[in-house]
Amino acid sequence: MRNLYALIGLLLSQLAGYAQSVPSAPTDPSAVSKSAVTDSAVASPGSPERVISPSVATTTKPVVADSTPMPKAFAELFYRDSTLRKGKPEQGMLKLNMDATYDRPFLTANKVPVSVGGYLEANSQYMQTDGVTDGLSFQMRRLTLFLASSINRRIKFLSELEFEDGTKEINIEFAAMDIELTPLLTLRGGIIMNPIGSFNQNHDGPKWEFIDRPISSVTIIPATWSNVGFGIYGKKYTRDWVWAYEAYLTNGFDDQIIANTQNRTFLPATKANRDRFDESFNGVPLVSLKTAFKRRRIGEIGVSWMGGVYNMFQVDGLVLDQRRRVDVWAVDFNTTLPTGTFINSELVWARIDVPATYTQQFGRMQQGGWIDIVHPFLRKPIYGWKKAVINGALRIERVDYNVGTFAETGDSLGDDLWAIVPGLSFRPSPTTVIRANYRYHWQKDVLGNPPARMAGFQFGFSTYF
Repeated sequence: MRNLYALIGLLLSQLAGYAQSVPSAPTDPSAVSKSAVTDSAVASPGSPERVISPSVATTTKPVVADSTPMPKAFAELFYRDSTLRKGKPEQGMLKLNMDATYDRPFLTANKVPVSVGGYLEANSQYMQTDGVTDGLSFQMRRLTLFLASSINRRIKFLSELEFEDGTKEINIEFAAMDIELTPLLTLRGGIIMNPIGSFNQNHDGPKWEFIDRPISSVTIIPATWSNVGFGIYGKKYTRDWVWAYEAYLTNGFDDQIIANTQNRTFLPATKANRDRFDESFNGVPLVSLKTAFKRRRIGEIGVSWMGGVYNMFQVDGLVLDQRRRVDVWAVDFNTTLPTGTFINSELVWARIDVPATYTQQFGRMQQGGWIDIVHPFLRKPIYGWKKAVINGALRIERVDYNVGTFAETGDSLGDDLWAIVPGLSFRPSPTTVIRANYRYHWQKDVLGNPPARMAGFQFGFSTYF
């Protein structure tokens, strides 16, 4: 893959040579270089900054191409700074979950204005439910590609294209342009990841010690959740803390959250509606708001909400139904203890206005959450990997898809689950993780019958490239 990117970079560099022929300073023989990764990256779960930052590469000064027949703007394209970062370095700055979109390792080619990156996830698993098993399976979870560019000063673009389960699903999860007016006010438009909770923004596989994604984050929020829209965000930095906000208007949910094959209220069902990238289902935008605060040596806390109308309440001016809302709230928190133990957590609640004609198995209220505890118990060079880390990890999660009681009896509604996932992970480098998990969870149906118990082993890896 790197050879392919190098070849593309070489071809573009040759094309630039035709645009303007000028002497240039000697460059590194390797046209393609891997962006540096900070020591506080994901290899150290105990570090406050568990993100990966592209380095600030040496820029090449644009050369005026007035003497060539090719337009000046096109010629300068190949001599423009291709890094994602401009201005003073952000070394030591506190990073938030919202920064995860750009804080990734990228490949940059000399004089090419586009940076390229991505990550891969694959695993094997052996699971059984109530003693019945389908045997050993291998899974190609996802292959994700990043393309990013600094278009001009304080104007940048990034896209994220994901292939899930081989090519079973192909999604554009993010494709947006940012225009920074001031650090406190940046405009963003395109396909946006709605800022609800922490996982939806910071979901790259190599950053996590667990093979499966958090259940409540993918079945209630539902991550990864992206829509077309526009909004603003901003940050305020000091030496020891940072505060940030985000506000977006996007397309949103549709009535598949209650009209689906799951026979329950299931927000991820609306992701099957590809038309949401073309038009709104009912003309009412989904509002997403988030604020986050992080203090050095204490941690980050984020509070977020998104809400809107999900049903088709009128057609051509004819009223079909009342406006029915879906609202989701989330609180996320992460911190690092003095022992180096990293704690990450998220709580989420959803309220759905379900028509009275639907049975009680369709939840009007849902809630869930998870907590990850990761401790690096061995840091030493292993087989030549100087920054190798072995982590012990534990995840505990709970989801209730139908909060409330039966109207007839007053008994609690079921449709809930608990899960516990201990694991080990080995990180030969900050951008690669090899992980082994044991998953055990038990789930009750809506009637509260004895729970179905599932258990099994998972082994896999995830890596940036």
